[in-house]
Parts: sequence; C-alpha cells; structure tokens
Amino acid sequence: MLQNIEDAEDVTQDVFMMIHLNIGEFKEASSLSTWIYRISVNKCLEFIRKRNTKKRFGIFKSIFTSEGEKSLENHSDFVHPGIQLENQERAKVLFKAIELLPEQQKTAYILNKIEQISYNEIASIMDVSLSSVESLLFRAKQNLKKQLTSYYDENER
Repeated sequence: MLQNIEDAEDVTQDVFMMIHLNIGEFKEASSLSTWIYRISVNKCLEFIRKRNTKKRFGIFKSIFTSEGEKSLENHSDFVHPGIQLENQERAKVLFKAIELLPEQQKTAYILNKIEQISYNEIASIMDVSLSSVESLLFRAKQNLKKQLTSYYDENER
C-alpha cells in the first residue's frame, strides 16, 4: 500500500507494537489474521494521510526555499515482488494508477488483487458490507481501466 520499502518497514514496526500492546483487547469476533490486517490497513492509511499533509506543507515551503522542491518529489520505484511482469515500467505504471484510486477503492483492490484476500474477509478488515466491497472493487477496476487505457493508447502504439 505504501509503495516504499522503508515506509513499509516503519509501519510494520508500528503494527507489531500495536498488536503487542493490544492483544488483550482482541475479542475473537473475527480471525486473528483479520484483526491484524485491520490494524495494518489503518496504520498504512494513517501514514499516507500524514505523508500527504507533509506534501501540502512542502508546497508552502517551496515558495520560500529551494529545499521544498525536493520534498515534493515522489518517485515510486517500488515494484511488488509478487508481480511478475516482463517490463518493470508497466508495473510502475500499474502501481501509479493504483495510487491514484480513492482510498477505499485502493484498499479493497490491494487486499483482493495483491494480497488475494476474499471479499468476506475484506469486508471484515474494512468494516463495510460485502456489497460495499463488491462495489468498491468494481469502481476500482473501472477507474484503473480508464487510467491504463489512456496510458496504453498514448504509449503502446
């Protein structure tokens, strides 16, 4: 979800600390893996929100200093190890398109297509209904199709 190995390692540490500190509050209403995924997704989304806030601050900083320009650069060199595409450029394009999805769609899409989690478990992790998961995945696929179709029309002729 973070598309950066160092950020993912930091968030993973936070997740394990949260699990350690709150294991006594686990109510077994869902499976342990679902509870851990919910913590992981929430920590990732929290990290992304903080990172986006820093980017907004960077815009103001760049008005006054040249250092701000460096903070606005967002090069995603992350390629998920599970994706076996012949061309790494295509993987980067795919992950950049996923990054542009609305938060809920992106979360559902990553959990289903990359982590291969079932719709029912995604509904538990995201605390939404099964029909909401289906709708989020449908809209995510439609949005990705639009983004990727325009990219391939322009670049793959």
